[in-house]
Amino acid sequence: MHPHTSAPEMNETSNSVATGSRGGQPTRMLAGIEVPDTPLVSRAIELARTHSEPYLFNHVMRSWLFAAALARKDRVVHDAEVLAVTALLHDLGLADGFEGPLRFEVEGANAARTFARGEGMDEHRCQLVWDGVALNSTPSICLHKEAEVALGNIGVGVDWGGWGAEGIAAELMTSILEAFPRLEMKKRFTQAVCRIAETRPETTYDNFARDFGVRFVPGYKPASAVDALMDAPFDE
Repeated sequence: MHPHTSAPEMNETSNSVATGSRGGQPTRMLAGIEVPDTPLVSRAIELARTHSEPYLFNHVMRSWLFAAALARKDRVVHDAEVLAVTALLHDLGLADGFEGPLRFEVEGANAARTFARGEGMDEHRCQLVWDGVALNSTPSICLHKEAEVALGNIGVGVDWGGWGAEGIAAELMTSILEAFPRLEMKKRFTQAVCRIAETRPETTYDNFARDFGVRFVPGYKPASAVDALMDAPFDE
Protein backbone atom coordinates (compact mmCIF):
# COMPACT_ATOMS: atom_id res chain seq x y z
CA MET A 1 0.00 0.00 0.00
CA HIS A 2 1.36 3.41 -0.94
CA PRO A 3 1.49 6.18 1.68
CA HIS A 4 -0.73 9.26 1.99
CA THR A 5 -3.82 7.50 0.65
CA SER A 6 -7.10 5.93 1.60
CA ALA A 7 -7.79 2.29 0.73
CA PRO A 8 -9.23 2.11 -2.80
CA GLU A 9 -9.92 -1.59 -2.57
CA MET A 10 -12.51 -0.89 0.12
CA ASN A 11 -14.06 1.85 -2.02
CA GLU A 12 -14.43 -0.44 -5.02
CA THR A 13 -16.26 -3.17 -3.14
CA SER A 14 -18.22 -1.23 -0.56
CA ASN A 15 -19.98 0.94 -3.14
CA SER A 16 -21.27 -1.86 -5.38
CA VAL A 17 -24.30 -4.12 -5.35
CA ALA A 18 -25.43 -6.82 -7.77
CA THR A 19 -28.20 -5.72 -10.13
CA GLY A 20 -28.74 -8.37 -12.78
CA SER A 21 -27.82 -8.25 -16.45
CA ARG A 22 -27.69 -5.89 -19.42
CA GLY A 23 -27.20 -6.99 -23.00
CA GLY A 24 -26.60 -10.53 -21.80
CA GLN A 25 -23.85 -9.50 -19.36
CA PRO A 26 -24.13 -9.51 -15.56
CA THR A 27 -24.02 -6.01 -14.11
CA ARG A 28 -23.72 -4.25 -10.78
CA MET A 29 -24.17 -0.74 -9.46
CA LEU A 30 -20.88 0.98 -8.64
CA ALA A 31 -20.99 4.51 -7.21
CA GLY A 32 -24.47 4.89 -8.66
CA ILE A 33 -23.64 3.65 -12.17
CA GLU A 34 -24.52 0.34 -13.78
CA VAL A 35 -21.37 -1.36 -15.05
CA PRO A 36 -20.55 -4.85 -16.37
CA ASP A 37 -19.72 -7.38 -13.66
CA THR A 38 -17.76 -10.02 -15.57
CA PRO A 39 -14.55 -11.91 -14.75
CA LEU A 40 -12.77 -9.94 -17.49
CA VAL A 41 -13.68 -6.60 -15.93
CA SER A 42 -12.82 -7.82 -12.45
CA ARG A 43 -9.36 -8.89 -13.61
CA ALA A 44 -8.81 -5.56 -15.35
CA ILE A 45 -9.67 -3.79 -12.10
CA GLU A 46 -7.21 -5.99 -10.23
CA LEU A 47 -4.46 -5.35 -12.78
CA ALA A 48 -4.93 -1.61 -12.47
CA ARG A 49 -5.12 -1.75 -8.68
CA THR A 50 -2.07 -4.00 -8.31
CA HIS A 51 0.24 -1.84 -10.38
CA SER A 52 -1.05 1.69 -9.80
CA GLU A 53 -0.57 4.14 -6.99
CA PRO A 54 -3.94 4.73 -5.31
CA TYR A 55 -4.39 8.18 -6.84
CA LEU A 56 -3.90 6.66 -10.31
CA PHE A 57 -6.16 3.70 -9.61
CA ASN A 58 -8.90 6.06 -8.44
CA HIS A 59 -8.39 8.16 -11.59
CA VAL A 60 -8.92 5.25 -13.95
CA MET A 61 -11.95 4.08 -11.96
CA ARG A 62 -13.50 7.54 -12.15
CA SER A 63 -12.69 7.77 -15.86
CA TRP A 64 -14.49 4.47 -16.46
CA LEU A 65 -17.51 5.51 -14.43
CA PHE A 66 -17.77 8.89 -16.14
CA ALA A 67 -17.56 7.21 -19.55
CA ALA A 68 -20.20 4.64 -18.61
CA ALA A 69 -22.49 7.32 -17.20
CA LEU A 70 -22.29 9.47 -20.33
CA ALA A 71 -22.76 6.46 -22.60
CA ARG A 72 -25.92 5.56 -20.69
CA LYS A 73 -27.15 9.16 -20.67
CA ASP A 74 -26.62 9.60 -24.42
CA ARG A 75 -27.72 6.04 -25.27
CA VAL A 76 -24.50 5.26 -27.10
CA VAL A 77 -24.40 1.68 -28.36
CA HIS A 78 -21.06 0.19 -27.35
CA ASP A 79 -19.24 -2.87 -26.01
CA ALA A 80 -19.27 -2.24 -22.27
CA GLU A 81 -16.47 -4.71 -21.55
CA VAL A 82 -14.15 -3.09 -24.10
CA LEU A 83 -14.92 0.33 -22.67
CA ALA A 84 -14.21 -0.94 -19.16
CA VAL A 85 -10.87 -2.52 -20.07
CA THR A 86 -9.82 0.55 -22.08
CA ALA A 87 -10.64 3.03 -19.34
CA LEU A 88 -9.30 0.91 -16.49
CA LEU A 89 -5.95 0.26 -18.21
CA HIS A 90 -5.47 3.58 -20.01
CA ASP A 91 -2.67 4.72 -17.68
CA LEU A 92 -0.76 1.45 -17.33
CA GLY A 93 2.20 3.21 -18.93
CA LEU A 94 2.44 5.37 -15.80
CA ALA A 95 2.06 2.39 -13.47
CA ASP A 96 4.75 0.37 -11.72
CA GLY A 97 6.31 -2.26 -13.95
CA PHE A 98 5.20 -0.93 -17.33
CA GLU A 99 7.82 1.72 -18.03
CA GLY A 100 9.71 1.38 -21.31
CA PRO A 101 11.42 3.19 -24.18
CA LEU A 102 8.20 4.19 -25.95
CA ARG A 103 5.87 7.03 -25.04
CA PHE A 104 3.90 5.98 -21.99
CA GLU A 105 0.58 5.71 -23.81
CA VAL A 106 2.05 3.15 -26.23
CA GLU A 107 3.72 1.18 -23.44
CA GLY A 108 0.35 1.09 -21.72
CA ALA A 109 -1.48 0.14 -24.91
CA ASN A 110 0.90 -2.76 -25.54
CA ALA A 111 0.41 -4.01 -21.99
CA ALA A 112 -3.37 -3.62 -22.19
CA ARG A 113 -3.51 -5.54 -25.47
CA THR A 114 -1.38 -8.32 -24.00
CA PHE A 115 -3.84 -8.52 -21.09
CA ALA A 116 -6.85 -8.54 -23.43
CA ARG A 117 -5.38 -11.31 -25.58
CA GLY A 118 -4.61 -13.33 -22.50
CA GLU A 119 -8.24 -13.00 -21.48
CA GLY A 120 -9.41 -14.43 -24.80
CA MET A 121 -10.68 -11.22 -26.41
CA ASP A 122 -10.76 -11.42 -30.21
CA GLU A 123 -8.35 -9.32 -32.27
CA HIS A 124 -10.92 -6.66 -33.16
CA ARG A 125 -11.73 -6.03 -29.51
CA CYS A 126 -8.03 -6.11 -28.62
CA GLN A 127 -7.36 -3.49 -31.27
CA LEU A 128 -10.09 -1.26 -29.85
CA VAL A 129 -8.43 -1.55 -26.44
CA TRP A 130 -5.03 -0.71 -27.94
CA ASP A 131 -6.38 2.30 -29.80
CA GLY A 132 -8.27 3.58 -26.77
CA VAL A 133 -5.21 3.41 -24.53
CA ALA A 134 -2.66 4.65 -27.06
CA LEU A 135 -4.84 7.60 -28.08
CA ASN A 136 -6.31 8.44 -24.68
CA SER A 137 -4.44 11.77 -24.56
CA THR A 138 -5.08 12.61 -28.22
CA PRO A 139 -8.75 13.62 -28.41
CA SER A 140 -8.31 15.26 -31.82
CA ILE A 141 -8.03 11.71 -33.19
CA CYS A 142 -9.60 9.56 -30.49
CA LEU A 143 -13.00 11.26 -30.53
CA HIS A 144 -13.43 10.36 -34.20
CA LYS A 145 -12.87 6.63 -33.77
CA GLU A 146 -15.15 3.80 -32.66
CA ALA A 147 -17.63 4.38 -29.84
CA GLU A 148 -15.61 2.47 -27.24
CA VAL A 149 -12.42 4.39 -28.08
CA ALA A 150 -14.17 7.77 -28.09
CA LEU A 151 -16.11 7.08 -24.91
CA GLY A 152 -12.94 6.11 -23.07
CA ASN A 153 -11.36 9.39 -24.08
CA ILE A 154 -14.44 11.32 -23.00
CA GLY A 155 -14.38 9.70 -19.56
CA VAL A 156 -10.68 10.50 -19.14
CA GLY A 157 -11.33 14.07 -20.24
CA VAL A 158 -14.02 14.59 -17.61
CA ASP A 159 -11.68 13.50 -14.84
CA TRP A 160 -8.46 15.04 -16.16
CA GLY A 161 -9.54 18.46 -17.37
CA GLY A 162 -13.19 18.69 -16.40
CA TRP A 163 -14.17 18.64 -20.08
CA GLY A 164 -17.82 17.59 -20.35
CA ALA A 165 -18.27 17.42 -16.58
CA GLU A 166 -21.49 19.39 -16.93
CA GLY A 167 -23.02 16.27 -18.45
CA ILE A 168 -22.65 14.38 -15.16
CA ALA A 169 -25.50 14.95 -12.71
CA ALA A 170 -24.36 16.66 -9.49
CA GLU A 171 -25.40 13.78 -7.22
CA LEU A 172 -23.65 11.28 -9.47
CA MET A 173 -20.49 13.36 -9.49
CA THR A 174 -20.55 13.48 -5.70
CA SER A 175 -21.07 9.73 -5.48
CA ILE A 176 -18.12 8.98 -7.78
CA LEU A 177 -15.78 11.41 -6.03
CA GLU A 178 -16.70 10.00 -2.63
CA ALA A 179 -16.18 6.42 -3.78
CA PHE A 180 -12.87 7.19 -5.52
CA PRO A 181 -11.35 10.38 -4.07
CA ARG A 182 -8.88 12.38 -6.13
CA LEU A 183 -5.99 11.99 -3.64
CA GLU A 184 -4.05 15.04 -4.86
CA MET A 185 -4.54 14.02 -8.48
CA LYS A 186 -3.25 17.30 -9.93
CA LYS A 187 -0.03 17.22 -7.95
CA ARG A 188 0.60 13.49 -8.22
CA PHE A 189 -0.09 13.26 -11.96
CA THR A 190 2.17 16.23 -12.61
CA GLN A 191 4.97 14.52 -10.70
CA ALA A 192 4.51 11.31 -12.68
CA VAL A 193 4.68 13.04 -16.06
CA CYS A 194 7.61 15.22 -15.01
CA ARG A 195 9.54 12.07 -14.06
CA ILE A 196 9.12 10.90 -17.64
CA ALA A 197 10.23 14.29 -19.00
CA GLU A 198 13.33 14.08 -16.76
CA THR A 199 14.30 10.46 -17.41
CA ARG A 200 12.94 9.72 -20.90
CA PRO A 201 12.54 13.12 -22.58
CA GLU A 202 12.76 11.63 -26.07
CA THR A 203 9.35 10.00 -25.49
CA THR A 204 7.67 13.33 -24.69
CA TYR A 205 8.45 15.62 -27.61
CA ASP A 206 5.37 14.85 -29.67
CA ASN A 207 2.72 14.57 -26.96
CA PHE A 208 1.15 16.43 -24.06
CA ALA A 209 3.97 15.46 -21.68
CA ARG A 210 6.06 18.05 -23.50
CA ASP A 211 3.99 20.81 -21.85
CA PHE A 212 4.88 19.51 -18.39
CA GLY A 213 8.56 19.32 -19.28
CA VAL A 214 8.60 22.88 -20.60
CA ARG A 215 6.86 24.27 -17.53
CA PHE A 216 8.30 22.23 -14.69
CA VAL A 217 11.55 20.45 -15.66
CA PRO A 218 14.77 22.53 -15.59
CA GLY A 219 16.93 21.99 -18.67
CA TYR A 220 14.19 20.31 -20.66
CA LYS A 221 14.74 21.16 -24.34
CA PRO A 222 12.24 19.52 -26.68
CA ALA A 223 13.14 18.97 -30.28
CA SER A 224 11.34 21.08 -32.86
CA ALA A 225 9.37 19.61 -35.74
CA VAL A 226 10.30 22.72 -37.72
CA ASP A 227 14.00 21.95 -37.27
CA ALA A 228 13.42 18.39 -38.43
CA LEU A 229 11.90 19.64 -41.68
CA MET A 230 14.51 22.34 -42.28
CA ASP A 231 17.39 19.97 -41.51
CA ALA A 232 16.12 17.19 -43.80
CA PRO A 233 18.87 16.10 -46.26
CA PHE A 234 17.21 17.59 -49.33
CA ASP A 235 17.76 20.82 -51.27
CA GLU A 236 14.12 21.86 -51.08
